[in-house]
Amino acid sequence: MRFGFILKISGLILLRSWRATVVLAFMVVSAVASLVFLSSLAVGTNDAMIRNSTELFSGHIIGTDIPRKGDARLLAMAGVERVLIRRQRQFLLWKEDALEPVLLVGIDPVQEREGTALSKKTVRGRYVEAGEEALYLSQDTARRLQVDVGNEVSLGSRLGVPLKTFQVVGIYHTGISHLDQGQAFCPMDAFPGEEGFISTAVFLKPGTSIDNIVAQYRKILPSATFTPWMEFMPDLKQLIDLDDMCMAIVLTLVFSIVSVGISCAFLIFTLKNLREHGIMKAMGVLPIHTASLLVTQIGLLTVSAAAFGTLLGILAVSLFAHTGIDLSDFTSHNQYFVVSGVIYPRLTGTALFAPPLLAVSFGSMAAVWPALYVIRKNPAEILRSV
Repeated sequence: MRFGFILKISGLILLRSWRATVVLAFMVVSAVASLVFLSSLAVGTNDAMIRNSTELFSGHIIGTDIPRKGDARLLAMAGVERVLIRRQRQFLLWKEDALEPVLLVGIDPVQEREGTALSKKTVRGRYVEAGEEALYLSQDTARRLQVDVGNEVSLGSRLGVPLKTFQVVGIYHTGISHLDQGQAFCPMDAFPGEEGFISTAVFLKPGTSIDNIVAQYRKILPSATFTPWMEFMPDLKQLIDLDDMCMAIVLTLVFSIVSVGISCAFLIFTLKNLREHGIMKAMGVLPIHTASLLVTQIGLLTVSAAAFGTLLGILAVSLFAHTGIDLSDFTSHNQYFVVSGVIYPRLTGTALFAPPLLAVSFGSMAAVWPALYVIRKNPAEILRSV
């Protein structure tokens, strides 16, 4: 029996039972469309967590032990959006009897304001500006020093021997412990002395390979240390891997349930049309052709429904890809959404192809039960039972 003939008969059978076909197709369409959108939303959630974590202050790559300030300019290359240069050194801050050790970070206020979101986390006062003897303190540090905006604090390497006196112009709070504990910021030109090591924060353009950039950096400055965000934020990397694993489990479970429903429905179809199958077998139709007929029916249904469901999923992703979905009310205390709670679904190859391919694969497996039922029955037994 030719495949074209089997395909034609399968289509006619599906059209004859069009009500049941519509119900089963709707089940597959809704599952595929929903999972294409959910997969894209999961990718967008991962993008948002990376974007929030890197844009706040650290960047995608942290460079430390940079030999000279001028060497950091060598890091600007194709795929790199910006390189921020910082000077860091441990100091003591005190005011009267209150003492606090801090890591003082000298920054370029203009570039930092353009490239990071730390200035947006100001709770009192303002961000530092170039050319002023000013400090930008965390809320916890200010509380322990018992200072507020407008107060002066002394800074030095030893208590009682001040190198400089700074005015506190701003107080911030991020909710991230390593930024809120033991750090203070001042303009680069107000940084005391020439000591302190040079570090960089590298921000990459979308789609740039972080491993490739790190490899190039290590060739340019072999004495420096370059760490991608996956290494200095391993908890975020594990969370993204966990999200991917959970999404794979959801895909598998959903289509397992859908395939069981399809299999049961087609078994009912088979029992309903059992007399026709018996007549076909009595006419000499081979068991392989009978099985092919059932597999083709289910395959035709799932392929058509999966294609339509994928199209609906793409339209849903396109609808929210530019406007985004604002989840700020649910992420206000989440450290991975400290900058913005807006998620932009992003369609990837996995999100686009995994749901329909799984639908077709599980749909093909759904044909096994009804096909085996018909194959194992002989024509006489079928005709006597109807």
